[in-house]
Order: sequence, then structure tokens, then C-alpha cells
Amino acid sequence: MKLSEYQPRSDLLKDKVILITGVGDGIGKTAALSYALHGATVVLHGRSLNKLEVIYDEIESLGAPQPAILPLQISSASQRDYEFLVQTLEQQFGRLDGVLHNAGILGDRVPLADYDLQTWDEVFAVNLRAPFALTQALLPLLEKSTQASVIFTSSGVGREARALWGAYSVSKFGVEALNQIFAQENTHPNIRFNCINPGATRTAMRAKAYPQEDPLSLPTPEQIMPAYLYLMGEDSLHLNGQSLDAQN
Repeated sequence: MKLSEYQPRSDLLKDKVILITGVGDGIGKTAALSYALHGATVVLHGRSLNKLEVIYDEIESLGAPQPAILPLQISSASQRDYEFLVQTLEQQFGRLDGVLHNAGILGDRVPLADYDLQTWDEVFAVNLRAPFALTQALLPLLEKSTQASVIFTSSGVGREARALWGAYSVSKFGVEALNQIFAQENTHPNIRFNCINPGATRTAMRAKAYPQEDPLSLPTPEQIMPAYLYLMGEDSLHLNGQSLDAQN
């Protein structure tokens, strides 16, 4: 089956509680709206509270389940911050049925010889440390779900290194390993871990990486959503430790 042709039923995610990071715009925002429209209660995470409130209102106006907003600075979150997050989700929902690790930053498109160390650390904090720490912290809540799906965001340069992609590429290689190790070590058959590579998509990050590219030549976040719905729903229960391409 081509993921891009997957047609989910309208109530695919009914009664699911799903946390999504980086929902301010682009793929994260589209996934939040899509998951909500398929029945999920979405927990919205992002850097801009204003953007989160706009998306919150948009979801409510669509008649979807009431979402929740989660303010957390994942680039610098401490152990205590994660513990508080888990307590909050536990009190409000009692469990978690899915996580979409969508938040990411590009960093610099320069040779490694010239790469700024602080920028390197910032990219790794958001792209690799946060998905690891957040997943680790949320495992007890995921264990309480009948079927939980954790989706990490990979990249083509996270499978085959490419010049001038620096910390972004190396961090995405790390995400691929993180996904495989969580999947291999997992002892709970009700939780699965997979990666998704969105591919070239019409987003602000893509425009920053390829300023000469015509964004209208690329698929929109809405057009790659079938893959995101597939991996979060029960039709992908047989997949664990895999890395899929959203545009295949």
C-alpha cells in the first residue's frame, strides 16, 4: 500500500489522547487538526502560546474534542519539568495513547568545519534530547493505553548523510537509532515506536533550507497526512521500529 493513498475511517482516533510537539504551524498544526477531526483529544505543544491558542480555538470551532495546551520549553526542560508534565497529564487524562514528536529546528547549513558549537547544542536539544527525554518520561502513561503509538520525525538526511546539513543530519541519524532502540527494548506489546520521514513538504523550515526552491512545487502538509494518520491508528499495529516515508 502507498501511504499517500491510505484512506482512514472518520473515527480512526476516537477517544484517543495524543500529544503533539511543535504544533505552531506546518506539519504539526496540520496533524493536530487532522487528529482532532478523526476523534482524538489532542494535547498541543509549541513555543508560541498565541499560536497554540489560535489552533485550540480552531479545533473547538470544528466541533472536534476539546484539546489541551501544554506549555513546555523542550529545548531546556529539566527532569522536574518532565515529572510535572507527566503528573499534569495523569491527573487530566489518566493515560496517553499517542505521541507525535514533530518539533525540530534546522540549525545552520554550513560545513562542519565552520559549525557554531552553541547552534549544534541547540539543534541536538530540540531534535534528539527532547524526543528521548519526553518519551522516557511518558512511558508510564503510554503503558496505560490499550494501544499506544509513538512517532518520531526523521529525514532523508537522517538515513544518508549529506554535505552542509550538519547538526540537523546528525541529530536525525540519532532519531533513527532512538526509535529502533526504544522498539527493541520495549516490553509492552501495547506500545509501538516508528519513524516518519515527511519528505520535501511546503513548510517554513523547508523554505529556510532551500530558499531558491518554489514552494508551490511541493506537497502541502495536508497532502502527507494519510501517513501520519496511518501510523497513529490501529491499521499500523503490526509496525514497530520501522521508518516510513510519508510520500511513498
